[in-house]
Amino acid sequence: MDFDHLTLVFRRLALEAGDKIMEIYNSDDFEVKTKSDDSPVTEADEAADAIISAGIRAEFPDVTLVTEEQADSHAQKADTFIIVDPLDGTKEFVLRRGDFTVNIAYVVDGKPIRGVVYAPAKNRLFYTGADGKSVEETGDFAKDKVGPTTAISVSNPDNSGLMIVASKSHRDQATEDYINKYAIKDSKSAGSSLKFCLIATGEADLYPRVGRTMEWDTAAGHAVLLGAGGDVVRFDDHTPLTYGKAEYANPFFIAYAPGVTLKKA
Repeated sequence: MDFDHLTLVFRRLALEAGDKIMEIYNSDDFEVKTKSDDSPVTEADEAADAIISAGIRAEFPDVTLVTEEQADSHAQKADTFIIVDPLDGTKEFVLRRGDFTVNIAYVVDGKPIRGVVYAPAKNRLFYTGADGKSVEETGDFAKDKVGPTTAISVSNPDNSGLMIVASKSHRDQATEDYINKYAIKDSKSAGSSLKFCLIATGEADLYPRVGRTMEWDTAAGHAVLLGAGGDVVRFDDHTPLTYGKAEYANPFFIAYAPGVTLKKA
């Protein structure tokens, strides 16, 4: 794989999808439907998926594509695949809270080694470069020209006062019980895969997820966090969170800066 090309394509498609999402987000009204699993889906999810899927298939026709909004793709299995959540945080989108992202990741042998996370309402763009190191780009996000980038890196955590980030829409008692095992300096809420990125930039130290997620929800953020020196492990036994699992479903997990002394579940 030409990782220079991969990075540029992922970045461009995320930006194009983000433009379409914001066009719908800023409209007076948009339709919200309910999928078979009772999760919401909007015309923005579907429009962004169409943009990204067409672009991926044009540029990488031989790579398996798995995307949330195409149920047929969930039956595919491959050691190497691209996995997409065109609009992660649909609930945040519907409530117009801004914490939603476009996620595109490249997985090899169970590990997300490249990814892009774009939060169009927050004007934040994170991705792994061709060298596998993660950056945050600033500027006007031109489609054909990469703007200023800053290398990002996880914090050096202070275990006597950790910075926690948790889900805005899914923060339940089980999550609170686990968080309370740690000495906490401060806690913040964020939606979608932004939580991984906040650890990748050192803005948070720990993100426990005690709830259902799918691989398309996490792969891009996971890749960004890995490229910034962080890690993601299973909640139950602290072994690495891997990809290409049955039905692309995740177990509970913990994303963290490696200096955090992890507590048992």
